[in-house]
Amino acid sequence: MKGEGKMVLNSRMKWVGLVGLVLSAFSLFIHFLLARFSAEAIVDYQSSITLFSWRPIFENPLFPVTSPMYRRLWGPVRRLEFLHPDANPRGHYADVNSQTNGFIFVRIQGGFHEIRNSICDVVVVSRLLNATLVIPEIQSTTSKKGISSEFKSFAYLYNEEQFMAALAKDVKVVKTLPKNLKWARRKKEIPSFKVRYSASPYYYLNRVLVVLKRHSVVELVVSEGGCLQAILPPQLQHNEELQRLRCRVAFHALRFRQEVQELATKILLRLRAPGRPFIAYDPGMTRDALAYHGCAELFQDVHSELIQHKRSWMMKRGIVKGKLSVNSAQQRLNGSCPLMPEEVGILLRAYGYSWDTIIYVSGGEVFGGQRTLIPLHSMFENVVDRTSLSTPWELTWIYGREADLVSSYPSTPPLIEKETKHEAWKTAGPRPRPLPPPPARPKSYNIEGWWGWVAESDNEPESTVMELRTNAHKLLWEAIDYVICTEADAFIPGFDRDGKGHPNFASLVMGHRLYQSAALKTYRPDRKEVAKLFEKIQDHLYHANHTWLKSVRKHIRKRLIDGLLEASTKSKPMSFLSHPVPECSCLMYDSTETEVHTSSPSTQSQVQAALGVAHQCPAWMKSDLILRSKDKDNEEDLDEDDSTSSGLFFRQGGENHESGGGESNNKEEAQMDDQEELEGGER
Repeated sequence: MKGEGKMVLNSRMKWVGLVGLVLSAFSLFIHFLLARFSAEAIVDYQSSITLFSWRPIFENPLFPVTSPMYRRLWGPVRRLEFLHPDANPRGHYADVNSQTNGFIFVRIQGGFHEIRNSICDVVVVSRLLNATLVIPEIQSTTSKKGISSEFKSFAYLYNEEQFMAALAKDVKVVKTLPKNLKWARRKKEIPSFKVRYSASPYYYLNRVLVVLKRHSVVELVVSEGGCLQAILPPQLQHNEELQRLRCRVAFHALRFRQEVQELATKILLRLRAPGRPFIAYDPGMTRDALAYHGCAELFQDVHSELIQHKRSWMMKRGIVKGKLSVNSAQQRLNGSCPLMPEEVGILLRAYGYSWDTIIYVSGGEVFGGQRTLIPLHSMFENVVDRTSLSTPWELTWIYGREADLVSSYPSTPPLIEKETKHEAWKTAGPRPRPLPPPPARPKSYNIEGWWGWVAESDNEPESTVMELRTNAHKLLWEAIDYVICTEADAFIPGFDRDGKGHPNFASLVMGHRLYQSAALKTYRPDRKEVAKLFEKIQDHLYHANHTWLKSVRKHIRKRLIDGLLEASTKSKPMSFLSHPVPECSCLMYDSTETEVHTSSPSTQSQVQAALGVAHQCPAWMKSDLILRSKDKDNEEDLDEDDSTSSGLFFRQGGENHESGGGESNNKEEAQMDDQEELEGGER
């Protein structure tokens, strides 16, 4: 009986233990689900940011929102507050015709900004030719490149349903060609046009339209980021309406895929969780851009070699004209090279941003890797990017289910057996003899890194499937960065040109910010002037005096407006989306401003005239206008009270008052200096 009782007791204990294990596993599973799907919890609690690699550190309290220092660093640009987005049709604008001239099928090649420009252009071309647009095919996102079959082509990056719905009144859009035309395309029986960059609208009206009417379908191959000239001829009918259509496509119809948009929103909320504003910085340092503009010598060792290899490749294909060897120092002084992260960090510190300012670094590629960002990290504690504010599984989630790729690199050759070597040595010729040569090493570039081919070959190897997959992933990374950069409290670009000399990702961001919220701080430093400023203190870069700091502040403030006006003559002729003003903007003032405006001409009216905006915003928009406080007239008089900022240069902590020069400690003197900047530099 005792034995039986003991067995029953042991059996019960086993069942109790099993139930406990099941409950524990269930509890862990529930906790995992809560952590997985509760984005709100991550946003609400600042401490939860430590789940990611970023652990924010703040020592200095944030300036009050009403303080002059806060308004200078984070406040709106007052002279652009009259500018509001208005891309709706004006006057007579016919609805899309149900009977079209045929189908336009488009294949788009290139990077993020090239794809975005191309999509906007082909929509305008379809409207111009009264054609039905088939959802464009993004060639770098097709399933054959090793990416997920769940998302491909246009739907890999953008929301197809939103795109079609938003353009329902402008262009007839379908997802695929009819079956008979689809079969003809597979057999390559439909006419195809490889459209050059910035083609004239008359090219389409005189050449493409004739073929379209004859065959009911044409294929356009767009590879350079824009198939229609940015500034349309004034004699072209409804040219301004076509420009506004570009704005409706870029800023309303092109919404990112839901998964991408959700992750971008999560990262944005995590950035704002500490309750502080942040700066978005796009370095613009891609290998193609550096090679095109001859900036190899800004880097060292193998990176310079890689840039020169790319420049040589561009020269062979006629992309670059000139010599292979270029004086990079001279190019930098001419403003043709990107601002290095170290230079951007110095500019921001000199302007008054403290060491604990949050800086978000964007870009699918920062050539030179994290090593080039080390100086920026040393100046600002809270430098982050998308990987700092997301988990690996979140990034994997937006890629979709991708097949595992087996490494294509050859395996290490098997070791020769000792006995075989010994026997070969015995039967060799007379002694003394040299050791046999080592076996040939397989050309596995994985041994020395991805750049190992530089030392072994004059030709860059073909892209592997993994590299093609990474290129597709970069589009998603840049989509996330695009959302964050357009919503940032301040934005500063390191470079505004791509590897073909055209406006790049940063230019699109600046154009979107100009359209969506023109008054947001968007810095546009003149690289040529900045290079001159750095030449003056090259021997004491981290110990600038007060006069130099004052010059930097004056330049940055001045370029808030001058850089914007310069973009209308330099960037807009190459990419309309980089400067969609005045066609897609309207004027709106509040009642207090109207009185000042009518009584005397102001700098604001001068900016308005320079931008060419004359259209008054519709009445329905005026109800949404938030009246600003009456003390705004005195804002510029107080805007530069930064007697402490010039002393806060590179050291952390409140004792940092010597690097900017002791002369800035006098508050009265600082106010006089800043008033001089307002009078001389802001006009």
